[in-house]
Amino acid sequence: MTNAVQSVPLLDVSRANEPLRDAFLEVLSEVIDSGRFLFGPDVVKLEEEVASVCQVEHAIGCASGSDALLLAMMALNIGPGDEVIVPSFTFFSSVSCITRVGATPVFVDILPETFNVDPAAIDAAITTRTKAILPVHLFGQCAQIDRICRIAARHDIPVVEDVAQSIGAAYHSRPAGSWGLAGCFSFYPTKNLGGMGDGGMLTSDDAAMADRLRLFAAHGMRPRYYHQVVGINSRLDSFQAAILRVKFAKLAEAVRHRQENAARYSRLLHKAVAAEQVTIPTLDQAAYHVWNQYSLRIRDGKRDALRSYLSEQGVATEIYYPIPVHRQECYRDESFANVTLPETDRACAEILNLPMFPELTAGEQEFVVEKIGEFYSQAARSAA
Repeated sequence: MTNAVQSVPLLDVSRANEPLRDAFLEVLSEVIDSGRFLFGPDVVKLEEEVASVCQVEHAIGCASGSDALLLAMMALNIGPGDEVIVPSFTFFSSVSCITRVGATPVFVDILPETFNVDPAAIDAAITTRTKAILPVHLFGQCAQIDRICRIAARHDIPVVEDVAQSIGAAYHSRPAGSWGLAGCFSFYPTKNLGGMGDGGMLTSDDAAMADRLRLFAAHGMRPRYYHQVVGINSRLDSFQAAILRVKFAKLAEAVRHRQENAARYSRLLHKAVAAEQVTIPTLDQAAYHVWNQYSLRIRDGKRDALRSYLSEQGVATEIYYPIPVHRQECYRDESFANVTLPETDRACAEILNLPMFPELTAGEQEFVVEKIGEFYSQAARSAA
């Protein structure tokens, strides 16, 4: 295959930002001139826009996706002696929010097809100490949140959705972040809606929960200098909100490009490699997938060798995640980390994430798949 491409980055934030540069400068100047760097109108409007796309009544800005998760735990009064069910195949903050409030994470396994948490494993893990269920909508595709919410409802347990990677995703046409008592979003720059620094948001259809979230995010202070609870200082500033509003207007278009890129990868890979070598992502037919990541399974034990070869050829890749949370060093001596999660361990050994962003070109994708095919062709010749 003739291809003028020489290298492909994992992500190129500048390609998305450059066409919007003038719009960014305009809205940032307006914030500077207003002097309303916190609690400004852009924050309020972004909250309204996120609430609208998630089809909920309330959205509350905060400083990061990690803070969103922590605030949800605090607002639910979760603490020592309580258990929260959570997958281990996730980013660390899905679990650190639980241990930071002194509660116990109860790790459950994932479904091998989607990498998302297994509802049956959640059901089996519920005890009298379970105070919340925290499913993660991983890589842009919702977990089976309808089943999870039905399980939770039978036991009267709140669900907190980790939507950090999946803004705009849906399940059975219902948006992520609208199923549980609270949804937790991240605006980290690599996310589908990414700012120029940290930022986060919470969603809820429950007015009392939304009020508690907002209270805990503001030092537990109401009125000023009178503190009802011990909260934290977690605010989405006006500069980030202004930037995010510019990008929010382009979110649906960006998602369409991600979906087109994912479909192209799958077509190309189907032709280039055998299924027993590389398994392409599974699309849950009930899900509207927004493709924060495109995640392969390298099933023949050659994942690390393939990744090294791709790096040598100029193709950037990543492993999300090389170590499950229950095996992290900081939890090594904790009794809750002594669990057996075979699908989680297998995913960590097999997963490889390819470059994925809206501006990724067809030529770049062809180059990536060409290099994957080359690797397997060379491996076959060496084995002959």
